[in-house]
Amino acid sequence: MTAPFYRIDKFVVPDAARQAFIDAVDDTDAVMRAQPGFVRHDLLEQVGGPGEFNFVTVAEWESDAVVPVVAAAIARRHAECRFDRIAFFAQHGIRADIATYRVL
Repeated sequence: MTAPFYRIDKFVVPDAARQAFIDAVDDTDAVMRAQPGFVRHDLLEQVGGPGEFNFVTVAEWESDAVVPVVAAAIARRHAECRFDRIAFFAQHGIRADIATYRVL
């Protein structure tokens, strides 16, 4: 049996970039949901507390074996719509902390 695999990304998104950020996440979410091994994807917005990250995404996969397939699908989608994540973040002043996790 394989262990679940998670990608948890935290973002500092300026208010002026909020909707553009949500739209970009929604587009990527649609691609992820169509991939084999998909379990769930949530976009969370901070509503309280002193933390600096005001958005968090949590993606859960059946195992880390699906990562190359998912990454390729997202790369194809970004190429199709000419979306450059690094440029998008720079343009909108978005900072990100991106990492993958496993349950202990």
